[in-house]
Amino acid sequence: MRKKWSLLHVTALIFITQVTWAGDVKTEKVTLVGERIVEFIPEKYDVARTPSLILSNEPVKQGEIPADWTLIPRFTTVDGKANASLDVPAGTSLYGGGEVTGPLLRNGQKTKMWNTDNGMYRVDGGARLYQTHPWVLGVRPDGTAFGVLFDSFCKAELVTNSDKIEFKTEGAPFRTYIIDRESPQAVLKGLAELTGTISMPPRWAIGYHQSRFSYVPEARVKDIADTFRKKKIPCDVIWFDINYMDEFRVFTINDKDFPDPKRMNNYLHDQGFHSVFMIDPGVKVDENYFVYKTGKEQDVFVRDIYRNEFHGKVWPGDCAFPDFTRPETRSWWAGLYKDFMANGIDGIWNDMNEPSVFDGPGGSMPESNIHLGGGNLPTGNHLMYHNAYGRLMVEASRDGMMAANPDKRPFLLSRSNIIGGQRYAAMWTGDNEATYEHMKLSVPMSITLGLSGQPFNGPDIGGFAGNTTSDLWGNWLGFGAFFPFSRGHASCDTNNKEPWAFGKELEKESRMALERRYRLIPYLYTAFYAAHTDGQPIMAPVFFADPKDQTLRSEEQAFMLGTDILVIPAFAKNPSLPKGIWEELSLIKGDTKGKYQAKLKVRGGAIVPVGKVIQNVNENSFDPLTLVVCLDKDGKAEGSLYWDKGDGWEFQKGNYKQLTFKAELAGAHNLIVKMTDSKGEEQFDCGMIKVEVLHNGRVYKSSGDMAKGITVNL
Repeated sequence: MRKKWSLLHVTALIFITQVTWAGDVKTEKVTLVGERIVEFIPEKYDVARTPSLILSNEPVKQGEIPADWTLIPRFTTVDGKANASLDVPAGTSLYGGGEVTGPLLRNGQKTKMWNTDNGMYRVDGGARLYQTHPWVLGVRPDGTAFGVLFDSFCKAELVTNSDKIEFKTEGAPFRTYIIDRESPQAVLKGLAELTGTISMPPRWAIGYHQSRFSYVPEARVKDIADTFRKKKIPCDVIWFDINYMDEFRVFTINDKDFPDPKRMNNYLHDQGFHSVFMIDPGVKVDENYFVYKTGKEQDVFVRDIYRNEFHGKVWPGDCAFPDFTRPETRSWWAGLYKDFMANGIDGIWNDMNEPSVFDGPGGSMPESNIHLGGGNLPTGNHLMYHNAYGRLMVEASRDGMMAANPDKRPFLLSRSNIIGGQRYAAMWTGDNEATYEHMKLSVPMSITLGLSGQPFNGPDIGGFAGNTTSDLWGNWLGFGAFFPFSRGHASCDTNNKEPWAFGKELEKESRMALERRYRLIPYLYTAFYAAHTDGQPIMAPVFFADPKDQTLRSEEQAFMLGTDILVIPAFAKNPSLPKGIWEELSLIKGDTKGKYQAKLKVRGGAIVPVGKVIQNVNENSFDPLTLVVCLDKDGKAEGSLYWDKGDGWEFQKGNYKQLTFKAELAGAHNLIVKMTDSKGEEQFDCGMIKVEVLHNGRVYKSSGDMAKGITVNL
């Protein structure tokens, strides 16, 4: 193998250096750093000029380069700006790039990597949004796949032409990682090995969330909570936008609207709700305001080119902005959360953290602003650190939440981030618009984020800006109930967008959609655990069901939920669907005939665990547990269930339960369903279990004790 690699290496270096006069840069080092993961380092790469905030750990050499390796990037510089490119094998379908508008299939697309407060995606036609993901997934015609990760968060443009991938930055040379494996799923596992995975969320975070800019005062919040419970519409979280603050000062709560926030949050908790409060980075310039006063005393704020404290206008007026590149600043910021969360606050929402500056150039800071750095981060200008600002903020916020509530899993949502930032925060797709165009666009946007290492994501269901019609709401929630992050949100100048706000018919449809989600909580929670352990998307493209089927490669209406459920929105017209056995799934009486309900289909060979209808995840899902079985062509099926306490860290010590179920025909008409494996120390009694077998368009039912096996007569 050494001799084969030596020849390949020489060939590669000849290719890379043959036109160095045109700006090409030699590859200085090529290293295998994982199973079919190769690191390419260009000449003059300097970690002090291009530090990594993308990788979860510094890669370690793990052996020799595979003898059959052919994917070799080319490094160039243009006017001192570093670029990299990779020739694409013929017929390859390209995906990724993170938070993007446009089609799921990214062949022939350009994406600008410059995190921007882009309301309604109108700046540059949505070519740049709130996040940066310098990553491309390529799927060859035979279903094998590769991925390219450019380890730079600098201002850049990602070009994904069918014959070449190009990453053009305005910064210094950077490392590039290429993963080449047998399937797109295996490539995403490799990406997770490089950039990390989401932390296991608290179970309440995968329920339905209700938000508005803003729910005030306290009486309004209680009315929203009471109405959900009175109307028996499932919901777990109520959100608090900036109007809860005292004149938009972060880490304050105005005592006019919320005289006793702890009392209010206790009320929500008693009703089975959790609360999430917004925290922006802009700190109001006010010498009598404790956040600004302590920040100034500790010299934590970003400076302008003249080394003066930079001020820019955001919601509170003139603001200073924490320099999160400094470890001291991150520690100061984290320390602000203890007293704030002591009000009974459960989750945090970091917004405006591109950072958005109303009177700044391009809606942000001047690129010449100075970040002092520290630790492994060098001093640099804002051009260098702009895209990483939100990533560093959520790291500090998560540290503060952990310190404030060490026995609870933090839930943190961010608008701005970079790839790798999924380790710290979930994300939503920013300030979209109440249009059918944005409704349809939300599907490929969320799928693409899942293909770019961020599985915990979703849009503002119903649209944030503009009034929402009843038809738009019904269509959107009908499939939006199956986004990994499922939240309705609305701007302050729009109509009410709660599930009951559009009349009795839509209230019934909304209840049905959310009851379907809540019946699937056991399945969803299991999918989140898979995302946590190996980086698999929770919402995936339909071609994941059959990567070799090229007719599925551009399908962006239907999507996979986990590995076993196909979701077909009501708006979908002639979607391309995977071949094979797919049986229709009904979870709520009448859902298969609901005007706005997405069609759900179960993959042949799957066993899907579902619970009963509950109003929030604090209630018992398993009364009873139902196993939905869909047999493959050989009359077999298999599935799993992961469960733990839903919060805290005991699952890391083995206090969880992971069950494996199998079904197999015994004779022509008898199906035996039994548990074949049980892992973890959590005490878990399913009790009486129901089995529903979907077979040739019919449903066959039985029940029994899983320890003895359950027989279903077909």
